[in-house]
Amino acid sequence: MSSAVWKVLGASLLTTVGSVPVFLLATQSVPLRRELGFGEQRFGVAVAAFFTAASLVAILGGGVADRAGPRLSTMVAGGLSAVGGVGVALLAHGWLTLVACMVVLGCANAAHQLTANLAMSRSIPAHRRGIGFGVKQSAVPVAIVLAGLAVPTMTSQLGWRSTYWTLGGVGLVVVLAGLLAPGRNGSTAAPPRGAGLDAPPVRALLVVTAAIALGSAAANSMGSFIASWGFEVGLTPSQAGGLMAAGSALNVVGRLLVGQLADRRHGRNLPVVATQMAIGGVALLALSLPGVASYVAASLVAFAIGWSWPGLFLFAVTRIGRESPAKASGYVQAGAFFGGATGPLLFGMAVDAFGYETSWRLSALVFFAAAALVLLSRRMFLTDLVVRPPRVPLGYGGGRERPRWTTADR
Repeated sequence: MSSAVWKVLGASLLTTVGSVPVFLLATQSVPLRRELGFGEQRFGVAVAAFFTAASLVAILGGGVADRAGPRLSTMVAGGLSAVGGVGVALLAHGWLTLVACMVVLGCANAAHQLTANLAMSRSIPAHRRGIGFGVKQSAVPVAIVLAGLAVPTMTSQLGWRSTYWTLGGVGLVVVLAGLLAPGRNGSTAAPPRGAGLDAPPVRALLVVTAAIALGSAAANSMGSFIASWGFEVGLTPSQAGGLMAAGSALNVVGRLLVGQLADRRHGRNLPVVATQMAIGGVALLALSLPGVASYVAASLVAFAIGWSWPGLFLFAVTRIGRESPAKASGYVQAGAFFGGATGPLLFGMAVDAFGYETSWRLSALVFFAAAALVLLSRRMFLTDLVVRPPRVPLGYGGGRERPRWTTADR
C-alpha cells in the first residue's frame, strides 16, 4: 500500500482510539453502574465530563498541536489514553474517580482528533485529502461497533474493567508508534520554527463552531431517538434496528462519496455541507409525519445525506486553515463534541414536553440554522482570503480543471 493509504489508516485508528472510551461507557453502563453504585443522572454527568473536556482541549490545544507536529502530538494522545484507560480499570471504585478518568480520556479524544487532522493535512496529497477525511470520519461508527462487540465478548467473560485495560494497552501502542515515526511528516511540512504560523480567521472559526454544534445536535438527536420513534410509528424493535444499520451503512458510503467528489474540484465545499444539512432538515420534517413509509424514506435520506457531512466539513475548514490545520479543526471538533453531548439531552427534554412530532420539527429548524451559519462562515472565509492572502497560494471557488479563483491573482 502507498504511504498515503497508511497515513489515512493511521488517522482513522487515532480517531477510533480517541472516540471509543465513551461508547464503552455507554454499552457497559449497566454492570458499571451496578458495581460503582450510582444512577443514570450521575452516569450522564460522566458522559458530559468526557465531551466537555474534549471540547475545551480541542479549542485550546489546536495551536499547540500545530507547533508540536504530528509525532509529538501522537505520543501525547497515546499517553493520555493509556493513563485514562488504566485509571478507569485500576482506580475507578466510585463515581468521582470515574469522572476524573473520563476527563482525562476526553482530553485524549481531543488530542487524537487534532493529531489525526494535523497528520492528514500535512502528509496526504492535496488531491486525496477529501476522501481521506471521509475515511477518517467513518471511523466513529467503527468505534461504536467495537464498543458494542466488547459486551458479549470481553465484558461477559472478563468484566467491564478488562475493556479499559485493553484501551490502556492500545494507548501505549500509540505512544510507541509516535516514538518510531520519522521526524518529518510527509508532503506538506510545517513552517520553520520561529517563523510564525499563518493563522486562520478566528471570527469565521467561531461561526463554524456554532454551525457544527447545531448540526451535530440535530444529527446526534436523530441517531439517538430514531429507533424509539420507529417503534412509535409501528415498527418492531428489530425492524427499527435493521433500518438503523442500513442507514449507518449508507452514512459511511455518503461520507466517502462526498470526500471523493471534493477531490475533483477546487474548493466550494462549504456550500455542499450547507446543502446536506438543509436536506437533513427536510428529512426530519418528513420524519415528523407518523407513518411507516415516510419514516423509512426520511430515515434513509437523513442518514445517507443529512449526516454525511462531518468529513467534508473538516476537510473544508482545514483546507482554508492556512498553516494551522490543527487549530482550525479544533474549532470544528469542539463544536461537534458540544453539539453531540447537548443535542440528545435537549431533544429528550423536548419529547417529554411536546412529543416526538414537534421535537423532530424543532430539530429540522436547528439543521436549517446550521446550514445558514455554514454559508455565513464561507462568506467570512472568502473575505479573509481576499483581504489577507495566505502565504501559500490557494485555489478556491470551485472548478474542476482549474480553480475559479486563486489568492495569488486577487
